Amino acid sequence: MQPAPVLSGVPQIVTDRLILRGLVTDDFEAYARIMADPDVTRYLGEGRPLTRFEAWRHMAAIVGHWALRGFGIWAVEERSTGRLIGRIGCHEPEGFPAFEVGYVLARDAWGRGYAREGVAASLQYARETLGRTEITSIIRPANAASIRVATSFGAERAETVDFFGRPSLVYRYPRVP
Repeated sequence: MQPAPVLSGVPQIVTDRLILRGLVTDDFEAYARIMADPDVTRYLGEGRPLTRFEAWRHMAAIVGHWALRGFGIWAVEERSTGRLIGRIGCHEPEGFPAFEVGYVLARDAWGRGYAREGVAASLQYARETLGRTEITSIIRPANAASIRVATSFGAERAETVDFFGRPSLVYRYPRVP
């Protein structure tokens, strides 16, 4: 088997419990399992689990976003185990209503504060490295856990947008001088 390629140009961020890094081929099986979980995907995109093919295409889009925009979503690796537990980062694909900090974690990683830890790193990166002042998270109204994460950083509910054919709330993070 060939070694997994290293995604060049993607910075790595290490927090107390996480490593935010570029996705690699070896992440696919774990990523496909995460994205096949209906509890994980019910508030994402079309609100349904992804097939293996769709998960691969989605992972490729994340990798491509780094190449096209110079920033993107990181793989979230749990430092203590080395396992992939989700994705967190900054993105603004064509057609998105705003620059967003997005976060998705495997169900067994919920409730541990990992989302907050990764979002804190992403917000810092967006502000300090990318120079972004307008930062949002686009969240489905019923996704109370994601709303709690965003509001814990001072994000305030702004407008409602049509996102993947469903109403979604735009939460705007405060500008930091």
